[in-house]
Order: sequence, then C-alpha cells, then structure tokens
Amino acid sequence: MAEQKPKASGGKKPRNPAWRRLNSAFRLYISRAQLAGALLLAILGFAATIQVQALRTDDEFSGANRPQLIQMLDGLQQRTRRLEAEISELESARAELLSGADRTRAAVNQAQARAETLGILAGTLPASGPGIRLTISDTRSAVTASLVLNTIEELRDAGAESIEVNDRVRLVAGSYVLDGQGGILVDGTLIPPPYTIDAIGETRTLATAMRIPGGVVDEVGQKGGLVTVLEQSNIQIDSLHRPVTPRYARPAPEETAKSGD
Repeated sequence: MAEQKPKASGGKKPRNPAWRRLNSAFRLYISRAQLAGALLLAILGFAATIQVQALRTDDEFSGANRPQLIQMLDGLQQRTRRLEAEISELESARAELLSGADRTRAAVNQAQARAETLGILAGTLPASGPGIRLTISDTRSAVTASLVLNTIEELRDAGAESIEVNDRVRLVAGSYVLDGQGGILVDGTLIPPPYTIDAIGETRTLATAMRIPGGVVDEVGQKGGLVTVLEQSNIQIDSLHRPVTPRYARPAPEETAKSGD
C-alpha cells in the first residue's frame, strides 16, 4: 500500500525558502538608533537654516564704514545701559512694594517718578541733563524743513530724550516741521535761521551721530550751510509742549474687561 504524503494545512503550498529570504532582505526595518539619527539630522538642518537667515540679516552691517559701525555700537551700548537702569529701578520698586514696609508711600513715590518721566517724554515738564547744542547757520536760505527734520530724526535715533528748537519749541512725538516764509514752521511756530537745537542724551553718541560721513554736518555743508556741535555737561530745556486732546483715539479696554463681557 502506497504511503500518502501529508497535505499542507489550508490547502496552500509551502512558500519557497528562496522567496522567503528575498522578501526578508527587502523588508524595511527601522530601529530606534535610525529614528534618533533622523531626528538629529532634522534638528541640524533647522539650525543651519536659521544660521543662514541670521547671516543674511547681518549683511547690512558689512557695507557700513567704521564711523557708522562706531555709531551703531554706541547706540546699542546706550540702549543697553538705559534698559539695565530701568530693570534695576523696577526691581528696586518691586522689592519696596513687597517688603511690607510702608507700601503706600512706596507706591506713591513710584507713581510720582513715573509721572515725571512721562512728563519729560511728553514735553510737559522742563528737563535738564548732558547733551549737545547744534547750530545750523543758513546764510543762503538753502536749509529746508526736510533737512531740519532729518536732523531731528538722527538725534532721536541716537537716543535723544528731550529736544528743543531755538529755546522756543519743545519737540514731541507728534511734532511737525514745514517750510515757511523766512524760516521753518515747527508745530506752527515760525523759527528763523540760525536754527539752534538742544538735545539731551548721551553726549558722545549724539555728537558722533551728527559728524559721521554723509550725516547732518556733511549734508548741511553741501547745501551751503554750516553746523557747529557743542558737547555740554548740562543743558536746560524749559519750553513746554501744550498737549492736545485727541479727537478720535481713546484708551483701549483692558483685557479683564474684555474677558468679563
């Protein structure tokens, strides 16, 4: 009697070993080490992209000459010192308010100091401090309001905290300068030449900003005028700005009020 071979289960023929080995060779295996390596490469690629963008941003400094770089550095140092001083004042105020010793008096002192600071910035209080006195002589009437406005903007960019023109007009954020008959109009007041601008701030930084090549001194000289810059240890600014009640702008509602509605 012939011996019968056992049938494969399910009626299917067994898979060829060669095909099984080939299938195993092409099967994708992902280990933890491979995942970690892929993640690391992604992080490195992102960091490289950020670095390239930062290098592109720094291209604007590569075209600056030495005096301009010195001015930029002085401006950054001045802003750093101002921010550090403000941080120190705020930390001191916080310590006084949290100490529990006469909190009311400390709060009143801080409010008064803040009001004085805002008064100086808004031009409603007199100001004094170190700075420069810049005089623009214009015998040919070639200096325009645009040139004076550029001078004011350069002073603000250099960190001037308080500015006054011809001991008569206090400049604030909303001030304007226009050409007028026999001079310039500053906030509606006619100012005849020569134009004297007092600016309170870091003396060296302000003076350097005016004297850089291609700056205010050179520009006025090309127009036929003359600029003198005097560095002074104390400048007194007494003219005041009369604030105008805004017609359209109103204080924005607080976040707490919005959330409660």
